[in-house]
Amino acid sequence: MKEMANSTVSEIQMNHAHPNTIPPKPLILIPKAVLLPDLSIRTNTAVLCRGDTIEEVDDAAVLKNRLKSKGEQAIEKRLPDRLLLPGTINAHNHSFQSLLRGVADDRPFLIWRDEALYRYAPMLGPDGIYTAALLAFSEMIRMGITTVCDFFYIHGKGIETDLAVRRAAHDVGIRIVIARTFYDWDGAPACFRENIDDATTFFRELHEHFADDPLASTLPAPHSPHGASPEMIQAGASLSSELGIPWHMHLAEEPFELEEIHEKWGTTPVGFLKQIQCLDERLCIVHGVHLPDSDIEDLGDKGVGLLHCPSSNMFLGDGAAPLMKMRAAGMRAALGSDGGCSNNRVSVFEEMRMASLLQKVMAQDGATFSAEEAFLMGTQGGAELCGLKAGGISPGNLADMVTINLEDLSLQPPANILRNIVYSMQPSAITDVFVGGSQVLQDGNLTRIPEREVVSQTKDLCRRIGLTAV
Repeated sequence: MKEMANSTVSEIQMNHAHPNTIPPKPLILIPKAVLLPDLSIRTNTAVLCRGDTIEEVDDAAVLKNRLKSKGEQAIEKRLPDRLLLPGTINAHNHSFQSLLRGVADDRPFLIWRDEALYRYAPMLGPDGIYTAALLAFSEMIRMGITTVCDFFYIHGKGIETDLAVRRAAHDVGIRIVIARTFYDWDGAPACFRENIDDATTFFRELHEHFADDPLASTLPAPHSPHGASPEMIQAGASLSSELGIPWHMHLAEEPFELEEIHEKWGTTPVGFLKQIQCLDERLCIVHGVHLPDSDIEDLGDKGVGLLHCPSSNMFLGDGAAPLMKMRAAGMRAALGSDGGCSNNRVSVFEEMRMASLLQKVMAQDGATFSAEEAFLMGTQGGAELCGLKAGGISPGNLADMVTINLEDLSLQPPANILRNIVYSMQPSAITDVFVGGSQVLQDGNLTRIPEREVVSQTKDLCRRIGLTAV
């Protein structure tokens, strides 16, 4: 590891190890420049973190003098040639699916579903789910993701598997939002399904379990109109209303969903939600590729969120969500990688690029959907739709940040750094990641678990379940 000025990774981590018993020392990050919430880049600027929160953003000398006047001393972390960015937020992912990359690529949807997803998911159990999540989260940290919303549906009985995902997130150091799925379609594997009472009970149990966890939270996530009964969707929406938190649901990813809803309910996807009184401002839909214009207007009127997964939609041949039309109607938006076997990458920076390029192609206009809009979707947008105070480097926000090496080839020439971040940056430029003020990536290396250990555990699991491509 490279030498750090006045601090070590261990010192920074220990500073956050016992927040209930030891008042944390302030941490000052001193990069070459900071990207501010208005997307301006400011040099001669440092960030003061206290505990897991950003306290001040100002000149380093000014921050140190203020602390000195209070009789405080900070840990200093110098980051030469680095630009400090807000961490990206992966607003929709299925962590266990990273284990299934390459298994059924380039195959029709039903083969992908049956020979990858449905075949191997029941074999995992809590230990396998932990290992698959460890793989996904380790790679996400390497890609500059500080929070992931894991739309999770391998339930078993109780919350044991949910806690396996939480343990993997802890071991890597990523912030986790578990979108615990409400799923009762009898065509799915038994380990996906719960009845309404169990789904509600176990969600409450998990929500309470995370009440005092600064790095974990949960939200209800009825799977979809085809994966969850109307009563199951209502149960999830009701919990969202009661607890004042967002709720997520897949909607209109593929044409068959619209046909099925019309056949059963005589209406459109949003018309169906209105019929069962589940259209509200806390709803965040995933995909929304095939929504009719009238549905988009209804969603916009409510300010519903869109969890946009452009790479996954292309990879599976689903189509492209009309993002510009949705935003113009009033919908909010964030970016997600979706599952590791339907993308197959887990980079929000990649999704920024894909979102912008896809909208330009749809509009046949290179001026459509700018780098700035894409960057905000991958940071501030994700924070909003996952219920977090994050996504920008400003006082009061969570201290979730990423540094990039301004000397990296992929960021040259430096005519417009933000555009380069969205359109040309390679993962080699991502050097350091901080989650809640704790350093979880240093100089491109995980700090909490060796990468070789993640690879070893992944290969052992693949041998155990006999993972093969079709």
